Amino acid sequence: MAPATDQTPSQASKRVSVKTLVESPGLTSIPSNYSYSLNPNESAGSEPDETIPTIDFSLLTSGDPHQRSKIIQDLDRACREWGFFMLVNHGVSKSLMKEVLDGCNQFFNLPMEEKMEYEGKDIWKPIRFGTGVDVKVEKFFFWRDFLKVYVHPQFNFPNKPQGFSEVAQEYSKRTREVIKELLKGVSESLGFEQSYIDKAMNLESGLQIFAANLYPICPQPELAMGIPAHTDHGLLTLLIENEIGGLQIQQNGTWFNVNPLPNSFLVNTGDHLEILSNGRYKSIKHRAVVNNKATRISIAVPLGPSLDTMVSPAPELLEGESGRPVAYLPMKYKDYMDRQLEGKPCLDHVRLPVA
Repeated sequence: MAPATDQTPSQASKRVSVKTLVESPGLTSIPSNYSYSLNPNESAGSEPDETIPTIDFSLLTSGDPHQRSKIIQDLDRACREWGFFMLVNHGVSKSLMKEVLDGCNQFFNLPMEEKMEYEGKDIWKPIRFGTGVDVKVEKFFFWRDFLKVYVHPQFNFPNKPQGFSEVAQEYSKRTREVIKELLKGVSESLGFEQSYIDKAMNLESGLQIFAANLYPICPQPELAMGIPAHTDHGLLTLLIENEIGGLQIQQNGTWFNVNPLPNSFLVNTGDHLEILSNGRYKSIKHRAVVNNKATRISIAVPLGPSLDTMVSPAPELLEGESGRPVAYLPMKYKDYMDRQLEGKPCLDHVRLPVA
């Protein structure tokens, strides 16, 4: 357990942003309610033995049938064996990626009272600033502050700092286009026509979230955790960061550090792609660790079905000699999110036991 700081007990337990805590004078250790102990089945991250898959987006959109066929095979392998890949040549400009990261940094640097306009416990609030997760389910606080915004089917965003909303709207639009194009390839990798997932998941009204995370310098990084191990709801998530590492993924029970290529997107499969594929593709566990040298900023943009969509394994994957027994119960996407955001392991709830 971390030693106490110079704060009084009431100050230590008071809900403050991590950025505010770090900027308090004389902070040399973390408050006890931020202390996180690894579970026995968790381990520190290491470097992967083999190269994390890289997908060249330009080959997916080149119009060359041979190249497209090859990259769809690569997509299938990445989603099946890793649940994670780096996406290069995706067409989103380096300048836009930098602008949106800069905008996040400026937002987190706003005066606390301006950020607190968006503070709230309602998980369906369209714009929400906070630290950790819902206090009702927390056992400890995460070493991060966050901005979480619902940006599709309706676009919401803070009006400060100036110009950030416009940059974020363009970034959300471009990342949504990238994910939808990737899902065309994923549809084909599952044996469907390109538009299968788009239509089945009603992506025209799909829920897209803009989730920015600030991980300040931590005086005791070995005792704290940015975000513990979790999977994402939705179909695919795109993530960028400010060149400060911290993302770790789990493969075959081992945690690996992720060292992204310059200007790439980090892409992970979500719970609803696992459900739709009837377990062919796995929703990957990942976590964020912190450091004592530099502040990390990451932006995760997941895209999921429309909230009214009932998600279940694709019927076509349950038929014929190659079909598998149904492995997941159907559940409406909004109900799934309600359960997950309450801290319940929803994927385990809908996964059926193997006969």
